[in-house]
Amino acid sequence: MSTPRAFPTFSRLGAGLAAALLLGACSGDRPAAGTGAASPADASAADAATASVDPANWPQPAWPFADDADLERKVDALLASMTVEEKVGQIIQGDIGSITPDDVRKYRLGSILAGGGSDPGGKYNASPEEWLALADAFWEASMDTSGGGKAIPVIWGIDAMHGQSNIVGATLFPHNIGLGATRNPELLREIARITAIETRTTGMEWTFAPTVAVPQDDRWGRAYEGYSENPELVASYAGVFVEGLQGKPGTPEFLDDHHVMSSVKHYLGDGGTGNGKDQGDTVVSEAQLRDIHAAGYVPSIAAGAQAVMASYNSFHGEKMHGHKPLLTDVLKGRMNFGGFIVGDWNGHGQVRGCSNTDCAQTFNAGLDMAMAPDSWKGMYESTLAHVKSGTLPTERLDDAVRRILRVKFRANLFEKPKPSERALGGRFELLGAPEHREVARRAVRESLVLLKNQGGILPLSPKSSVLVAGDGADNLSKQSGGWTLTWQGDGTTRADYPNADSIWEGVKAQVDAAGGRAELAVDGAYTRKPDVAIVAFGEEPYAEFQGDLSNLMFKSGKSGDLELIRKLKADGIPVVAVFLSGRPLWLNREINAADAFVAAWLPGSEGGGVADVLLQGADGKPQHDFKGKLSFSWPRRADQYANNHGQAGYDPLFAFGHGLTYADNGDLAALPEDAGIDADAASGNTWFERGVPTTGFTLRLVGADGTAMDVVHPAAKTGDGSLEMSAVNHEVQEGARLFAWTGNATVQLLSNEALDLTRETNGDVLVVATLRVDAPPADGKTTLSAGCGEGCRGEVEIGQTLANLPRGEWTRVAVPLKCLRLHGADTGRLDVPFELTAGAGSRIALTRVTASTDFDHKLDCPTN
Repeated sequence: MSTPRAFPTFSRLGAGLAAALLLGACSGDRPAAGTGAASPADASAADAATASVDPANWPQPAWPFADDADLERKVDALLASMTVEEKVGQIIQGDIGSITPDDVRKYRLGSILAGGGSDPGGKYNASPEEWLALADAFWEASMDTSGGGKAIPVIWGIDAMHGQSNIVGATLFPHNIGLGATRNPELLREIARITAIETRTTGMEWTFAPTVAVPQDDRWGRAYEGYSENPELVASYAGVFVEGLQGKPGTPEFLDDHHVMSSVKHYLGDGGTGNGKDQGDTVVSEAQLRDIHAAGYVPSIAAGAQAVMASYNSFHGEKMHGHKPLLTDVLKGRMNFGGFIVGDWNGHGQVRGCSNTDCAQTFNAGLDMAMAPDSWKGMYESTLAHVKSGTLPTERLDDAVRRILRVKFRANLFEKPKPSERALGGRFELLGAPEHREVARRAVRESLVLLKNQGGILPLSPKSSVLVAGDGADNLSKQSGGWTLTWQGDGTTRADYPNADSIWEGVKAQVDAAGGRAELAVDGAYTRKPDVAIVAFGEEPYAEFQGDLSNLMFKSGKSGDLELIRKLKADGIPVVAVFLSGRPLWLNREINAADAFVAAWLPGSEGGGVADVLLQGADGKPQHDFKGKLSFSWPRRADQYANNHGQAGYDPLFAFGHGLTYADNGDLAALPEDAGIDADAASGNTWFERGVPTTGFTLRLVGADGTAMDVVHPAAKTGDGSLEMSAVNHEVQEGARLFAWTGNATVQLLSNEALDLTRETNGDVLVVATLRVDAPPADGKTTLSAGCGEGCRGEVEIGQTLANLPRGEWTRVAVPLKCLRLHGADTGRLDVPFELTAGAGSRIALTRVTASTDFDHKLDCPTN
């Protein structure tokens, strides 16, 4: 039984026509869409039984490569000469953080990758020269036959997510959510072309892009990797982006030295997981999976994408890395995909019955290359054993290897010299080249969405006195977001962005040139009262599951963004708010407080593009008008998760396609300031905030005699008097709790529901406590623990760490979740994620406990 279709299916309506309909509807006047793109929460009860997949219901894009007898002869000849060990090597991919050129030389692996946080020498800011030298070393290893084996060139894949964003100096384009707002497919083609060029300079020939997810719940931490909630818009971009990266099939430019292989990702349904939980379960009908989540694959296959990446998510409980009907029967069979399927980071290890180092099931389901970053050796050995035992049939192995070799021959890699001797190898002047940055600057201009322009305050005169404030004003890390030099996009410095301008730098350059006055004051403490203030603020950088939210409430940073805007307004200064984010969020209070409000998304390296639109030209007229239109609907409330255009009950604050221009009346009536949730409730993996447990958590004190009490009031004391709690001020009145021990007692945080922190544990997330040590215990012993009942408790000693901290100062102390797991905690089902035990004499204040990667002091995990 299928539900009414939300959008015309691509098997019946060509992708080009669908795109034309969409692009002609940028104002939001879109063709009627039936019941709409339902989120997982909207799936009917009948949908729960629709896990079956019928390939006959799926579209049949044409693979753009004709049969090539010469190519097939080359593949057949090489395959026939290969040993089983060499074949298995081709289907295993290791990460540069865990593999060396000598490993490639010995095991004859077919591919390597540099995942988020993997860099030459372990340096996030490794030079382009170091990247290229490593590319040469791996290539030379793969071609070295001195120890036997065939010379089969290795291919290097990398997440060039918004430009070649792993390399210092590269052009950084807006993230996909911003590109979705441009409604400009040809601009996307040019961005992809430039990304390929800059990627080739450092020796890689393969990028894991584009992401064609169709996010249906903006709480998802990867929402900004999607172009839109609308499948037609995603489809209109997917094929042209693939062509921009690879070149057009059938032309001399296809996969030449100026282009790179594309991996379209993540197949399938990553944007539709329940509650927006990364790597979760997508419970929708087959029709919704096809018409919404597969929309981008149809034009991508037609454009000749050489690889598709399998997704972490499940479909009705079955992991995609092990889903044969969708990987083999639909993608390779019905949809005519002739490239190869690569896995995601140890995604095969999540398949039922598998581990990171052993999973014949994933290959039998249709995966052709396992991404086994740190597990490659075990995966190689177990896969070899499976082939020899027949668990993995030789026919399936040969098919996978054939697909990989076909791509390598198609790219002429067997005829190419090492990466540094190819056409663009070492041409580092192309990283952040002026002509590349100009395209990125144009993309910024076209991505900005104007939501409010009260009294026509914009555009601003550059001849006036302009204050630029907010913690996003001069912050290229915040401006660029995740997947920028580091996995999470944090931990970088201004020196890491030599070819970039912050928003402040972009504004200052134009104001100075016009004879005005520009001042930077992040906290708004100006030296001379300005005529106007631009306040740039927003989300801190994040990537993947670390960006998952429990609601859409925007939480002001340490600078207090709302308070900053209100303070400037109280001083009689008009305020233009520039919001940096990876998704629409509820921030009606900030919109109300500001005179103008601009959704700038994550613009990347070109802050000058923001200034181009906000500031007038020499003639007093706009230099560039606002062109951006919302590609994601803006929430009316912080609990409005199912908020996609065309959906039943659709009622956003700002609809899909909305975006003002300078010709429009930009006045906006005051918005309701009821978020629909507790405005002070924490989101994500925060368990204790401002001295109180967050929703779903309980604070418990356990005395030395073992008796426990749940805490409700700001002051409490155990029955035996061994632990006393009182409220103290920190950032806000009573924003922390001070615990004083007179005996061996415990502070616990209990979760109402067991927490599954498996993803966080594997992703090197830590339990981070923001605390102040006023006095250490007399015996020096303090432990931090987590658990889930008998036989499921991990405890580590942190007494020495606390003893070394300065007295009376707030700091963030972190214990890796991996460490707690090593010591016995099952991080997949924690009901006590935090437990602090100390002895007599201890005085420790606590304000916040969270699962995070942001800390001041990290415990080195003891092994015993």
